Amino acid sequence: MVTRPAPEVATWVEALRAQGWPAHAQPLIDITGPQAPEDVATLQHWRRHWGQADAMLFVSSAAVQHFFAQGVAAALPTSRTRFWAPGPGTARQLARAIAPLGLAEDRIDAPAADAKQFDSEHLWPLVSSQVAPGRLVLIVRGTSSHGAQATTTAAAAVAGRGRNWLIEQCAAAGATVRGCVAYARRAPSLSTEDHAWIQAATGPGNVWLFSSSESLTTLQALRPPLVWTQASALVTHPRIAATAQKAGFGRVVQTRPTVSDVVRALESGWTRP
Repeated sequence: MVTRPAPEVATWVEALRAQGWPAHAQPLIDITGPQAPEDVATLQHWRRHWGQADAMLFVSSAAVQHFFAQGVAAALPTSRTRFWAPGPGTARQLARAIAPLGLAEDRIDAPAADAKQFDSEHLWPLVSSQVAPGRLVLIVRGTSSHGAQATTTAAAAVAGRGRNWLIEQCAAAGATVRGCVAYARRAPSLSTEDHAWIQAATGPGNVWLFSSSESLTTLQALRPPLVWTQASALVTHPRIAATAQKAGFGRVVQTRPTVSDVVRALESGWTRP
């Protein structure tokens, strides 16, 4: 059961099926443009003035896609903006997005493809030297209907959720941090067929692939509650693993968020039907 949002879920299902695994698409997050008027206005501002930022952190591929979806100003000759990505998937999206602006891939900072994890903690050592008093860091991210805003001082000043640890590091180094909401995450509307698939996949031999804790939140919100002790969770980050364990999955296995690593984890832990 692949829970990534559309359109990514289709790519992952196709790749897993090509390796002989009977994958099923069950997106548990919907992604749309920002809804709040103030978020829309801020996004429009930064699309015009992104060159004012010394660095821009795009928290996901969705952040890249929605930020560059329309009306992005051309790069100025004086612009020295760096583009930060927490993983290679986001970095690839960024390379495609900035190429029409005449900017090369060497503007992008991201953990190496063989990094142990793709997250802010592994990105920070690569970009910390760029952060200093007087520098402006723009966080391009999403908002969510699942849960509260961040409560820490620096993170609370930036709209949306996620990447709060890196925001705190930038603030501690004296940089100014601003937020830009490029997309909104919400629980999807599940059909009767969706509910039937989900119910059936609580049994033995079923593996759920999670790349976000919010997908688990969608499952936990179902009524009546489902029991997950016979199903397995294949997760792409320790924080997601902790959420899956809390949700009651009988087996939780962590892997890196690439198709090849997911396939290796499946091959080492399960047998194709």
